[in-house]
Amino acid sequence: MTEIGYTMMCEQTPARQLVRDVAAAEEIGFDYAVISDHYFPWLEEMGHSPYAWSVLGAAAQVTERLPLMTYVTCPIMRYHPAVVAQKAATMGELSQGRFTLGLGAGENLNEHVIGRGWPPVDTRHAMFAEALQIIRDLLEGGYVTRRGEFFNVDSAKLFDRPDDGVPLAIAASGEQSLALARQFGDGLVAVDPDAELVRGFGGQGKPVYGQLPVCFDPDRQAAVERAHRLWRWSAAGWKVMAELPAPVNFAAYTQSVRPEDVAAKVPCGPDVDAVVQAVRAYTDAGFTHVALVQIGHEHQDAFLQWSAKELLPALREGT
Repeated sequence: MTEIGYTMMCEQTPARQLVRDVAAAEEIGFDYAVISDHYFPWLEEMGHSPYAWSVLGAAAQVTERLPLMTYVTCPIMRYHPAVVAQKAATMGELSQGRFTLGLGAGENLNEHVIGRGWPPVDTRHAMFAEALQIIRDLLEGGYVTRRGEFFNVDSAKLFDRPDDGVPLAIAASGEQSLALARQFGDGLVAVDPDAELVRGFGGQGKPVYGQLPVCFDPDRQAAVERAHRLWRWSAAGWKVMAELPAPVNFAAYTQSVRPEDVAAKVPCGPDVDAVVQAVRAYTDAGFTHVALVQIGHEHQDAFLQWSAKELLPALREGT
């Protein structure tokens, strides 16, 4: 059975509410929770972007059983990989083994803030490969020293880390990133329900994580309008999304995106069957986990109530 996750969407939600909402998600029966790790929201209208790792620490303390995961962290610029390894190990300890480190090669939107520019994609993947090796070595224990093309590490060691380690889930969208997922990943993260990508990963018995935006509202038209206002950035597609540097650029790119364009990809309104069908597309492609994102932080309570009464039972029966 597909595990259904809840998304703490930092780009649209204040920090304290993220913590409150994940505790409620555990209580009503979601199987796991993921958190986005951004410096900026995609659009100014989204209005938030707290530091994901502080939120994760709080989430570990207000939950007891819920597995937690970054979806995803970039370890190539804004964070040095040695620091990412320390954060992940600490989260593994705080959560008593409930944490998975989701990693990806990042987006210009979040990484340009350190003022080093945004490398071309081949360079980013080379940086990502080097960062993954450092993170894995540190999580395995012992001292690590490295003089690399992109990163140096001088006698680093993690003194607090879970005995069983921290699983790594690697985001992939093409052959370069997929090769890294095969080499380093205990799991795969993918944006679209792409069966070919899952087959290319070839991780028998390993989890495959996807994510599905939904916009619940009793009034479907209100849901469509909100999804367009807050989620139209997603129409850009990953190859564009990874390159644009700021919310204003996403706003400019999406000027021609219509509400019906977003509604064609995002289940909107109170239609349980539409969400079940959308999740089934991931399940049929070989995904073992699908995290739902409710669009709009003011509507999380209503979404959670709907999930408890209608959506989660239907998903467990239908997928």
